[in-house]
Amino acid sequence: MAKDDKDTPEEQPDRQEQVFMREVDDAVREDDLKNFGRRYGIGIGVAVVVGLASLAGWIFYNNSLEEEAGVRSEEYVAAIDSVKRNNLDGAATALKPIEEANQKGYKAASKMMQANIALEKQDPESAIAGYKAIVADTDLPQPFRDLALIRQTTAEFDSLKPQEIVDRLKPFAVPGNPWFGSAGEMVALSYLNLEQADLAGPLFAQLAKDDSVPPTIRSRALQMAGVQGIDAVELNSDGEVGPAVAAADAAGSGASEGETE
Repeated sequence: MAKDDKDTPEEQPDRQEQVFMREVDDAVREDDLKNFGRRYGIGIGVAVVVGLASLAGWIFYNNSLEEEAGVRSEEYVAAIDSVKRNNLDGAATALKPIEEANQKGYKAASKMMQANIALEKQDPESAIAGYKAIVADTDLPQPFRDLALIRQTTAEFDSLKPQEIVDRLKPFAVPGNPWFGSAGEMVALSYLNLEQADLAGPLFAQLAKDDSVPPTIRSRALQMAGVQGIDAVELNSDGEVGPAVAAADAAGSGASEGETE
């Protein structure tokens, strides 16, 4: 005999109780949610609004920086074009807005070009002041500050004492340093002025055989090394450094150890 699909009288109260309990649970959860909303809803809403506003501000700020960088780039290119046309006053005018730019690279490049223009216009005093300002500005990228120090020393070379030049540029006058050519030549000349040919000769030899040094400096260094009795270009058949240059390197090492001691 088939079982009756209808609930028995005993099962009906149980099902009604289950439905009632679910309704109670739903009511409790709804009430808890309302209480949570009343207690934390405003704070969560404020946090969401602040987060969205911050995100929008960050996107706007980045877009503004990109737009400003594009404008600064155009101004800097215009200044370069003016220099190429020998319109130094026009270049200086074009660079003025960049000097207060938010982009530190453009700001440093602008200040550097302004100092270079002053030097080109036979105004070494303004040029040196400009280079000094770059060197002293710790907010600017270090490569620009190092270059400004090299340019400053070049402009002041005849007015500085040889030892001042050595003390200032010696950290740069080592092979592998980006400014080895310019700094090494000035340090080597200062050694000669200090009557320290034993230090100048090996340094000139290093300059002459360093491929990273500009050709004009290498040519001058080769001649100066020869004057000091060092053949900086002597190479063996395998293209390696010959005995004369090796001796120069040894002399340079010995001098460096002596100074350290």
